[in-house]
Amino acid sequence: MSTPTFTKSGNKATTSAKLNKDIFDVEVKSHSLLKQAYIAYQANGRKNLAKTLKRGEVSGGGKKPWKQKGTGRARFGSIRVPIWRGGGIVFGPLGKENYSKTLTVKSKKQAIKQALSLKQEKIIVLETFECKDGKTAETVKVLNKIGANRKTLLVVSNKDELVLRATKNVKDLKVVNAMYLNVFDILNADHIVISQKSLEIIDGWLGASEHTSASKEEAKK
Repeated sequence: MSTPTFTKSGNKATTSAKLNKDIFDVEVKSHSLLKQAYIAYQANGRKNLAKTLKRGEVSGGGKKPWKQKGTGRARFGSIRVPIWRGGGIVFGPLGKENYSKTLTVKSKKQAIKQALSLKQEKIIVLETFECKDGKTAETVKVLNKIGANRKTLLVVSNKDELVLRATKNVKDLKVVNAMYLNVFDILNADHIVISQKSLEIIDGWLGASEHTSASKEEAKK
């Protein structure tokens, strides 16, 4: 299968890029794996900021509020007991919780393939993405020329300083290294712009398992 290709200046190229069917045209029978990968990405990026104080961590409460007997009130040894306002919290978050989720490498790769297949019609290939001057104006000009004027995911082979400088102030644009492509960014993008070199990296990365298994079967024969 092929997709339109554009030059580094945004003009339509004479040749079209070929997309690997095993990566960009996978049948998606169920979205359960995509959901797992999407939630895992969010969970792994979650910052553990919530923390409550237990009874022993709350300040004050060293003195018994009133004597044990004779007042007609309930017995209390501290004003920092959990049932009092301002007291310690029982079973609250401690700031040490682990919210991360794991997926097998095979599942991650399959989920990315499914996501790319669902976004197949939104994929645009650039022959190369160059940022010699690191100016955002050039990046915006190229993106407008190729029709990527909405929420865009730019996949590059090398996320260096010049690339970051040329893309960091562009509205609705996210840049990701080809080796760090993920389901979250793919599904949230309206356009996916991939450089030719990045396409080769993705092909070698996501197609590696199939090539390896095929070579093993041929070796057995």
